[in-house]
Amino acid sequence: MGQQLSPFDAQFLNFETVTNLAHIAGLTILDPSDAPGGTINREHLVTLLRGRLHLAPPLRRRLVGVPLGLDHPYWAEDREVDFDYHVRELALPPPGDDHKLAEQVARLHGRALDRRRPLWELYVIQGVAGDLVALYTKVHHAAIDGVTGVEVMAALMDFEPRPCDAPAAGPPKPDEAATAPGPLEMTVRGVTRVLDNPLALLRFLADAVPRLDEMPVISQVPGAGLVSRLIRGIGVRGSGAERLPGLPRMPVPRTPLSGPVSQHRRFAFGTLPLDEIKHVKNAFGRTVNDVVLTLCAAALRCWLAKRDELPRLPLVVGIPISTRGRSPEGGPANEVIPAITTLPTHLADPLDRLRAVGDSMTLVKERFSAAPATWLIEFSQAMPAALNALAARSGFRLASRRAPAMNLLISNVPGPQIPLYVCGARVVAQYPISVITDVSGGINITVFSYDGRVDFGIIADRDMVPDVWDLIDYLRDALDELMKLAG
Repeated sequence: MGQQLSPFDAQFLNFETVTNLAHIAGLTILDPSDAPGGTINREHLVTLLRGRLHLAPPLRRRLVGVPLGLDHPYWAEDREVDFDYHVRELALPPPGDDHKLAEQVARLHGRALDRRRPLWELYVIQGVAGDLVALYTKVHHAAIDGVTGVEVMAALMDFEPRPCDAPAAGPPKPDEAATAPGPLEMTVRGVTRVLDNPLALLRFLADAVPRLDEMPVISQVPGAGLVSRLIRGIGVRGSGAERLPGLPRMPVPRTPLSGPVSQHRRFAFGTLPLDEIKHVKNAFGRTVNDVVLTLCAAALRCWLAKRDELPRLPLVVGIPISTRGRSPEGGPANEVIPAITTLPTHLADPLDRLRAVGDSMTLVKERFSAAPATWLIEFSQAMPAALNALAARSGFRLASRRAPAMNLLISNVPGPQIPLYVCGARVVAQYPISVITDVSGGINITVFSYDGRVDFGIIADRDMVPDVWDLIDYLRDALDELMKLAG
């Protein structure tokens, strides 16, 4: 039987519009000097994909809709992937520098994926300065999360220059080989799910009410924190809610990053040395993630102050947290939920910012350790599928125009600390690229550590952040400042 999208995964389809796009991507920089023939082109990538596509199931799946939208779509396996469509090649105009590359990536990232096909595209970009080659790979968020995306890329990479032989595909498993159910069966299942919705709603309320103080938008309503504290005080023994530490109220300040996003993107990327970040974290007894968030706070503070738009309150940031092994979904795709915390852009002293970040993240970890926040998953299950898309888009419009849910998203994904290779070409850098929406704000900073580097990918709305490259400079300045203080 074909596998159905979970209600949570379907949300990434439901909120998507012309401007709110829901794919994530990666920009891989390759040095082809040691590759066979000293070059990498589209034909090399297609050959690699043909031999390894069975190791990356999300690249073989396409969507099959349910009649009348009564239920969430199903995945069906495409046995013959159209590589002529999915893998493309282009070249940058000279001089092919970082800014030219980022402009091209921003254009590609602003285009929606075709839902009639498996939800991914790969571009081989020639003409990169320094005789390098870039790969831009995007996959829909309904198919993968950040962690799964790393695993998909890993299936296409090697630990040594000579490509290793991929494990044989073997006989297809029943759930991989099967197509989606027929229209009649899908309709019957959809009606059954509608009848089950009252029970799903009760599950959502049981998990959600103790956590009103951490829900975007709802937490801004006066009294929400008091209600959640009272409910936790009388929580059901064993539910975990009674152990949740309280959260301070986190009002979301208005910034130039708030409001509906446009269809157009800007992108910037840069790298900081991992050993310098570790030096700072060791000097002050923090974590790598604490230092990364502090650098982001400093960069955003400089950017906002430059425009005389620095709010007196800290920014509110969404930080994805993996629920692997703890989520009730247990599906193959998204096992990441957003945690909301503050980013101390209002503090002038860098060490005060580092301490504030550490305290905020400690509180987030304590709440998650006590009981993982599954309210978003429960909400997805409680909403009838036929109303999901309408509710998601209406909620996005309301949140973006009335009360911002957050100012931005920041995600930090750990990667391998050894060199990787694609078709014999060494991976020089791996810059992640994520999502901006009306609700999450007009900028997203995603971080990936790889082979002694910390690679930053910053995607932003073109009109909100026309000077996105300034943020890369501010990140470097912020690390220099902390390095001096660390001695």
